[in-house]
Amino acid sequence: MNAKLFEALADLEAAKGIPVDYMLEKIEGALIKSIEREIGPTAKVRVVLDPVKRDMKVYQQREVVEEVNDPDCEISLEDAKTISKRNKIGSVVETKLAPDSFRRLSATAGKQIIIQAIREAERNNMARAYENKREKLITATVFKVDDLSGDLTLETADGMVRLPRNLQLPTDAFAVGDRIKVYVSEVRSVDTRGPIVDLSRVHPGFVRCLFEAEIPEIADGTVVIAGIAREAGSRTKIAVYSADENVDPIGACIGNRGMRINNILSELGNEKIDIIRYHEDPAEYIREALSPAEVLGVVIDGERSARVTVAPNQLSLAIGKEGQNAKLAARLTGYKIDIKA
Repeated sequence: MNAKLFEALADLEAAKGIPVDYMLEKIEGALIKSIEREIGPTAKVRVVLDPVKRDMKVYQQREVVEEVNDPDCEISLEDAKTISKRNKIGSVVETKLAPDSFRRLSATAGKQIIIQAIREAERNNMARAYENKREKLITATVFKVDDLSGDLTLETADGMVRLPRNLQLPTDAFAVGDRIKVYVSEVRSVDTRGPIVDLSRVHPGFVRCLFEAEIPEIADGTVVIAGIAREAGSRTKIAVYSADENVDPIGACIGNRGMRINNILSELGNEKIDIIRYHEDPAEYIREALSPAEVLGVVIDGERSARVTVAPNQLSLAIGKEGQNAKLAARLTGYKIDIKA
């Protein structure tokens, strides 16, 4: 049985990544609790688990005393001498126990502790797996669609995660079995069901990861994303610059005949993307950010404030529908922008 136990632990580590040492610690605790329940609450137990020899031994420990008040943790000097003549008052006598002598109740309790330990380890492994994917793009399969709320239950490589409707794009319409891309925005505390994982298709990081996946120059650091401002499902502004003067950052993002940007847009539905050139000069950066409007002048009139002038026929374009273009430009640059004709 001892050999089979250690074989099972080795199989568990290989199959689920739960370390043998972790399980041995939990088994030791389970055995101690089971034996204490069997013998009595004052009993003291020592468990020896040897993975090298694949052996398990359990000992009851009793202190040698002149007068025995609690036989579960004490033994008389006379009885101790029958075990070893070296024993004296204050010595600790160990008696080997046979696990198969425990009642079924104790064995069941120990089994529950071990099962709980396995589940806890699985949840922790799952949390670590998701933590390694935080702020990255993963591919998941739609497992269930809630027809009432529109929420999705997604099956990922590491477990089941819910994707609420408000974190999907307005144009998203998925069915069971569909493969979709999602952004791991946050991994929070682990509860009894596992880690709480926030997935999103509306987070600005979703667009950033699409660019990193589609454009090799961004993946290798030649082209750098300086900032992203997004209104999911409607419009995104992304600022880029090149670490290599021979590489055009905007051209790299668009690709030959627009192939690269079209691949990204196909994932975003009707969402528009403005790719602009980043400038360290805030006035130039604001001018670029208000694209596609043509800006006549930019005056920085405060620490994070700017006045922009445009031709009368460019005012509505600069502001955008419901102020969207100006709001995204302000969010991208970090400046409060006042636009005048």
